[in-house]
Amino acid sequence: MEGTKAADLRNVLVIGASTGYGLATRIAAGWGLGCRTLGVFLEKPPARRRTASAGYYNSVALHAAASRDGMWARSVNGDAFSDGVKDAVCRIVAGDMGGQVDLVVYSVAAPKRSNPRTGTVHTSSLKPIGQSYSGKTIDLGRSSVTNATVPPARQTEINDTVAVMGGQDWRWWIEALLARGLLAAGARTVSYSYEGPELTWPIYKHGTIGAAKRHLRATADQLNRMLADRVGGGAWISVNKAVVTQASSAIPVVPLYVSLLFRVMKSIGLHESCIDQANRLFAGHLCRPGGPRVDSRRMIRLDDLEMREEVQAAVSESWPRVDTESLNDLTDFAGFRRDFNQLFGFDVPGVDYSKPVETQLTVPAVR
Repeated sequence: MEGTKAADLRNVLVIGASTGYGLATRIAAGWGLGCRTLGVFLEKPPARRRTASAGYYNSVALHAAASRDGMWARSVNGDAFSDGVKDAVCRIVAGDMGGQVDLVVYSVAAPKRSNPRTGTVHTSSLKPIGQSYSGKTIDLGRSSVTNATVPPARQTEINDTVAVMGGQDWRWWIEALLARGLLAAGARTVSYSYEGPELTWPIYKHGTIGAAKRHLRATADQLNRMLADRVGGGAWISVNKAVVTQASSAIPVVPLYVSLLFRVMKSIGLHESCIDQANRLFAGHLCRPGGPRVDSRRMIRLDDLEMREEVQAAVSESWPRVDTESLNDLTDFAGFRRDFNQLFGFDVPGVDYSKPVETQLTVPAVR
């Protein structure tokens, strides 16, 4: 693929756009590059006295800011795995969005998936493969360091996790857009992933999630060939830095590792937020003349700062020493907990939580 410039990115589709890396990507594309963005997410709207989900309010705020700043933004609130949502998105791209998209970012993080072609509901599992795993983690409710033991996954659990978190749905999205002629010349696609250090591999890289990530990488290679042949484009995996998400917080080892990592990276000025990472993805890779910089497996490595030798050495040095008593001294658990609370709209600086607030808000979503 020829060199990519910021001017080549006009229309961006973000699948999984209401929180975390997906939301950050939409903000970076819209406000950083002036792109028109179409976001897909599954969030609960408010209903009578029940508040909406946090991601729903994120999207309300994004649309309000886009309207204020004169930017084009549309959203589809629905199950990204379904054929109906794919059809709705294709109609918007063909109509209101001008006919084609230049970039598709796949950032879906869901615990389960209903396969529209088989009717099967798959539920992912966070388990090791082959043998049980025991290791340190943080009990978030008690703010204590505990030992977690996780039994090995059954084959059905491995298969289900691959079905939810692998590359099949990403491929179906690209195929749907290609079939309707909705990908522009040179169109590219990126799916987000994570690998982590060897410390986390028994439960992550070598576990059910790792099996899904291997399927995702194989899909990236298939899509890369497909897009190169059809539109002169390409497909990549972006391996991102560890951040606090609702899903990752439930994985044993990860909360403690991330708390240690944050302390180290902040102390030497290397810490990045989701927005920082999204900006770096565009500036250093997607808008780079010659295309993205990749490793030997053709992966974009936005986790390069996290995986620096001095960073991982500092984390490894503290790991055996950390316990409940030393948690706040050796880690940035306070920062981890603050980031976790902010996922749900709490612990945000400048907000007076004692004041009443309007909750019956609407995302101008299109279906």
